[in-house]
Amino acid sequence: MTVNVQDHRSMLLQTDDEFRDLAARHKELEQRLADLSGKAHLTEPEHLEQATIKKRKLQLKDRMEDIVRRVVETKRSA
Repeated sequence: MTVNVQDHRSMLLQTDDEFRDLAARHKELEQRLADLSGKAHLTEPEHLEQATIKKRKLQLKDRMEDIVRRVVETKRSA
């Protein structure tokens, strides 16, 4: 039976504290980004915050993908 990446993510959310923390932080940043996007006009500090949030979200996503890749590779070699 083949396990897809989404199944690995679901499993990691239940079993891996780091992955769960990263996902929670990513979700918080996503919400803040949505809040900023809902504004008709952003101040200069809000523009900077928006750019910073986008970069941080990408960093978190990259780290989460690294963890998923590690799990997939570990299961393949087992």
